[in-house]
Amino acid sequence: MKDKNAWNSYSETERKALEKLSKDYIDFISKGKTERECTDLLVAMAKENGYRDLADIIASGETLKAGDKVYAVQMNKCIAMFHLGEDLVERGMNILGAHIDSPRLDLKQNPLYESDELAYFNTAYYGGIKKYQWVTMPLALHGVIVKKDGSKVTVNIGEKPEDPVFFVSDLLIHLAGEQMERKASKVVEGEKLDILIGSEPLDEDTEKAVKANVLAILKDKYDIDEDDFWSAEIEAVPAGRAREAGFDRSLILGYGHDDRCCAYTSALALFDIETPSRTACGLFVDKEEIGSVGATSMQSHFFEDTVREILNLMGLYTELNLTRTLRNSRMLSSDVSATYDPLYAESFDKDNAAFFGRGIVFNKYTGGRGKSSSNDANAEYLGMLRRIFHKHDVAFQSAELGKVDLGGGGTIAYILSLYGMDVVDSGIAVLNMHAPWEAISKSDLYEAYKGYCAFLIEA
Repeated sequence: MKDKNAWNSYSETERKALEKLSKDYIDFISKGKTERECTDLLVAMAKENGYRDLADIIASGETLKAGDKVYAVQMNKCIAMFHLGEDLVERGMNILGAHIDSPRLDLKQNPLYESDELAYFNTAYYGGIKKYQWVTMPLALHGVIVKKDGSKVTVNIGEKPEDPVFFVSDLLIHLAGEQMERKASKVVEGEKLDILIGSEPLDEDTEKAVKANVLAILKDKYDIDEDDFWSAEIEAVPAGRAREAGFDRSLILGYGHDDRCCAYTSALALFDIETPSRTACGLFVDKEEIGSVGATSMQSHFFEDTVREILNLMGLYTELNLTRTLRNSRMLSSDVSATYDPLYAESFDKDNAAFFGRGIVFNKYTGGRGKSSSNDANAEYLGMLRRIFHKHDVAFQSAELGKVDLGGGGTIAYILSLYGMDVVDSGIAVLNMHAPWEAISKSDLYEAYKGYCAFLIEA
C-alpha cells in the first residue's frame, strides 16, 4: 500500500475550496488562542448555523425532536453540539471529539514581583513542552480576571500592532558555557520561565518602584489591582497571527494547531451536513494536555449529563436508554498526529509514519512502550471507515506516534471507548508538535474536513 500525495488530485474548484478553508482557519486560530476564546468562537459559529442553547430550551419547557440543533457549554471552556437524527437510542450518535486547550505558560495566582529593578510575572507551564523553546520570543497575554464584585475583565494584550509584547529572557551565548552542557530538559528550568514585563521605576522614592509602576499602569489602563490576580486565568501564548509558510504557501505555521485544527474542521463538518439519519455530535473539550482531568475535561460528567438532558427533552430518558445511546455511538477522536520529519528520521518508523499531503491520519493506537494508556481500535471499525473514506474520495493514511520505544501520547479516545462505542484517533499531521509554532499542510486540513463530513453522513 502506497499513499499518494493529495495535492496532485485537486481540480481548480477543489483548490479554491482548500484555500478558502485555510484562510478561514488561519483567522480562527489567530483569534482563538485559549480554550475560552475557542469556546466563544464555536458558540458564535453554532448560533450562525441555527444551533440553540440547550439551557434556554430547558428553561422554556420546550421539547426536542429529530432535526433540532442544540449546544451546551461548560464553564466557558468546553462545548458539545448535537444535530439530532432519528432514533437516538437505538442508532446512537456519530461523534467528532477534539480538544481546544494547548501548551502554554500560565500566570501563577501571585505572579507579580520585582527583582533587581526588573518586573516579572511568575508562571507555571501547562502541558508537555520543551521549556527552552519558550524563551526570547514575543508573547501575548490572554485570559480573564474576575473581580471581587463578580465583574469580569477580558485580557488580550500583545496581538495588536500598537500593543506591547512580553518575553522570557535567556542567558547570552558568551556566558552560557555551563548551560550548554546541561541536558535539554534542564537547559531552561521551569522556575526560570518568568515573563519580563517592565523596567521603568515609578519614581526614585518608591520601594519596588518598577513593580509599582506596572501596578499603576494596570490600574490606569485595565482597572486591575494586584490582588485581582488571585481570581484570574491568564495565559501567555506566542504573539501574532498564524501565517502561510513555504514559497508555495502549502503549509500553515501557527500556535495551537494541536488540537484546534481538528476542532475547527470537526465543527465545520457538523455545520455543513444536512439533517443526518444518525445524530451528529461535536465535542470540544478542555484539559486534554494535562490528562483530561477537571470539570471541563472529557473525564467530567458534562458530556454524559448533556446527553441525559437531551433524552429527557425527547421523552426518551431512562438510565438504560442512556447506556444504549452511548454504547451504540461511534466516534472519531479528532486529534493530531506526528508528521514524519526527515531531519529526525531516526525517531520514526517510516513505514508507519504520517506524511504531509497524504490526508487525514488514523492512529489505530497511541500510547507507547507496549501501547500503554491507549485506545486500540477494532479492525471491523477501521474496515468500515476505509469503505466510507474511499466512497467519498478522502485521502487518508495510518500512522504510529514514533518508534515503539520512543513514541507515545494520549488523547480523549480511551475515555469515550469506556462506554463500549467504537473509537479511533483520526486527525491532522503536525510538524513541531507542542512547540510555540507548529506547522500543518493545507491539503491535510482540507482532507480532514472532507473525512469528518463523510463520517457524519455515512457511519
